[in-house]
Amino acid sequence: MPPWYRNQIALISVAFVGFASYTLVMPFLALYVRELGVTRDADVALWTGLALGATPAITALCSPFWGRVGDRYGDKILVQRSLLSFVLVMVAMAYVRHPWHLVALRALQGVVAGYGGLTLAMAARSAPRDQMAHAIGLVQTAQRMGPGVGPIIGGILAPLAGLRGTFFISAAVYAISFLLLTVLYVEPPRATAGHRARDGRVTFGNILAFENFVLLMAVIFMLQLVDRSFGPILPLHLERIGYGARVELIAGLLFSALAVSGALGHQLAATLLRRLSARRVIATAALTAATGLTVVAVSESLWTLAPAMALIGLSLGTALTAAFSAAGAVIPPEAHSASFGFLTSASLIGSAISPVLSGLMVGRSFRVVFITGAVLLGGLALAVRRVMVQRDLHIEHTPVAED
Repeated sequence: MPPWYRNQIALISVAFVGFASYTLVMPFLALYVRELGVTRDADVALWTGLALGATPAITALCSPFWGRVGDRYGDKILVQRSLLSFVLVMVAMAYVRHPWHLVALRALQGVVAGYGGLTLAMAARSAPRDQMAHAIGLVQTAQRMGPGVGPIIGGILAPLAGLRGTFFISAAVYAISFLLLTVLYVEPPRATAGHRARDGRVTFGNILAFENFVLLMAVIFMLQLVDRSFGPILPLHLERIGYGARVELIAGLLFSALAVSGALGHQLAATLLRRLSARRVIATAALTAATGLTVVAVSESLWTLAPAMALIGLSLGTALTAAFSAAGAVIPPEAHSASFGFLTSASLIGSAISPVLSGLMVGRSFRVVFITGAVLLGGLALAVRRVMVQRDLHIEHTPVAED
């Protein structure tokens, strides 16, 4: 087995197990806040929102800095540090007595988190250049599928072990993830002496000046902004258009279609990039997702909604992997992890503010959320086509198709 392939197995395992562990408890955080003595629904929602938002907000600020450390000292030790700290934080969460304790621990988790972005950087660094898109797509697939399994397992375990007990189980799963990384992953050779000499001159400003880099950060931000806008409002939208008592089942089916098709999109991107330019893949996928959102906005039939959600997931997953791969193609070895830290920050910021914006738009209409997403993706496709500089990603030795 080639060393890079063994590393890929390690990163896929860590991403899947780690993200599943996170979602063992987070979907039930509101119930835990209530168990801590908060009784008013508005207060439960407030404390839950603060706890859920603290980690991604702080992680977004810290990711480029942790990436910078990874470029100097290696990514593996940083991910090990992150996973071990998650074990400790999850155990501590099982002992909290007040909701502010929970928020403080989640904030601390944000400081030491960021292993999701680091695993993407590690996948890109470990794989041969012609396999980079495939490697990134597989890790993104694992990151997407883990949260699909975690809530199901958590829903089974919570009544058996109690909500506090579920935190201990989550900590144990993070420990397993740590062991998988420690045993399976072998750190690739670091940059050459010449690269190390140049490393001191690669500043955050230099990173932002890489070709297409700021544009691709904006692309990733926008894709995540749209992708995360459905969660808060889809069940309410389904209830409004007449699904009533079946809303939980139908919402679950639609979310599953979105998640599974998104995972397939991560793999589809690697195939498309062998023959098409990243610019064309991103722009076409964004337009296709906009079409799916338009269908969701105007349709009330489940037979139309389900394929449209699947199309949205497939398209967004494809565009996201293509954007990360295009960015990876212009990043020099001495700034690899720091650059992926910036990309991860863009993704996290989009994920963090999306539910807030959706909530504000719902005051006008549920359909406005979907229509706005379609307009944003249409504008994104146009911007990519007009602004993005095309470069051959060297995914294969065949030439990139002309636009």
